[in-house]
Amino acid sequence: MRYYNKFVRRLLWFPAVCLGALPLLAQEQNVETPKAAARQNSAFFDTADTQQQELETTAIQPDDRPLSGVQNPTIGSPESRHSFWVPGIQYGNAVRSASLSGVNSGWNTTNFVNTNVSLLESWNHSTFSANYSGGAYFSTDPLQGQGQGQGPGQGQFQQLAANYQFDGKRWQALLVDQFSYLPQSSFGFGGGSGLSTPGVSGTLAVPVAGLQTAYVPGQTNLAAVGPQYNNSSALQFTYRTSARGSVTVAGVYGILRFVNPGSINSDMETGVVGYDYSVTRKDSVGLTYRFGAYRFPGEPQALGDQVVHLEYGRKITGRMGLKLAGGPELTTLRIPIANMRRTLSGSGSTSLSYALSQGTGLELHYTHGVSGGSGVFTGAISDQVGAGLSKQLTRVWSGNLNFGYARNGQILAAAGAPRFDNWFAGAGLSRAIGHMTFFSLGYQAQINAGSAIPGSASNAVHQIYLSFQWHTRPFVLR
Repeated sequence: MRYYNKFVRRLLWFPAVCLGALPLLAQEQNVETPKAAARQNSAFFDTADTQQQELETTAIQPDDRPLSGVQNPTIGSPESRHSFWVPGIQYGNAVRSASLSGVNSGWNTTNFVNTNVSLLESWNHSTFSANYSGGAYFSTDPLQGQGQGQGPGQGQFQQLAANYQFDGKRWQALLVDQFSYLPQSSFGFGGGSGLSTPGVSGTLAVPVAGLQTAYVPGQTNLAAVGPQYNNSSALQFTYRTSARGSVTVAGVYGILRFVNPGSINSDMETGVVGYDYSVTRKDSVGLTYRFGAYRFPGEPQALGDQVVHLEYGRKITGRMGLKLAGGPELTTLRIPIANMRRTLSGSGSTSLSYALSQGTGLELHYTHGVSGGSGVFTGAISDQVGAGLSKQLTRVWSGNLNFGYARNGQILAAAGAPRFDNWFAGAGLSRAIGHMTFFSLGYQAQINAGSAIPGSASNAVHQIYLSFQWHTRPFVLR
């Protein structure tokens, strides 16, 4: 608990610095173009929907992030006519058939009660976007909440995704933070329900491009017991050397912590330098060098990791965002394994966002390379695959399918060494009830087929998620 309190205090600097810097940056920018007047109607009792309609998006802005940057490519972001923020409340329920740890058997249920906030603040040359969800949970599983000082079966959870981007004539600066504190692994958390992502749902949802998997100290071991939290903060600068070329420099710091004993905590520090060149208006290529340092508090082992990637990207606004990367990876170990201190391997990644048609979207990603070990190893060779398909079924109903797979094995592992293979697959339905209320229902199966599980080759859990979310009408900032 003391680690969590200390971390939360440190985390507070991010919104404080961002909010404090916004007025100063805004003063240095040009005078804004006048916007259409927005009615400041009651957030609860206005029935005309005028303010809601004025805030709806009018066009898709192209994704101008560098190919060698730290964020996932997107098909672009909706343009909003106003800066606004929206608060809301949410109730969720998760029913599970068992525990993947093998400690508890039988069905249990967990209730989530939380608040949601989404914020979009934009000026001529910069944008601040944030989504937050946080509250409490109460579970019939006594393992949930242990170690938080709040008693078995209860605790708190938090999720935050925020970024600030400034675009100058030649310079682009980006500040990103992703944080989660959950009663279980974030890998597959929430299924296809509204619990899986922070912020409000619907047309007022604020898009925040996520960090690529290689820059997040993710935890993909579904058998880990008890609450855990992770955070990744990134600072990135891009300089356009010409009409076609640009140089990107970035630094990322991430942590993974477990409240209950038995898992391995980790710290990750990453530095990136890359060069991009636009071959055509839609296609670009790049060369990236990345250095990563992995440390494990309380453990003697540490890793130094160097990666060189050739990259290809293709972006079609409103249609496609694609990135392919691959190259050699050199890993140095502080403590040798099998008398070997260095190992050379290959690494690569793929990320795709694709709009199949109006109202239908596809997300794919794959990553192979060295990782922090997901709490089970002091460094690992990992593969991670994720896929999601969403479709607008009717005017008010939408559906989604989701799938994830992760494998973690020891670096320089001998034959028969333990390995963790984790899967999840599910589907969900959601319905809009008016402009401010949303209902979602999801099912997900989770499978831990790791060879390290005592006495079992595999372990499966079935989960059913239910979520109700309501938010006020938007509060227009200007």
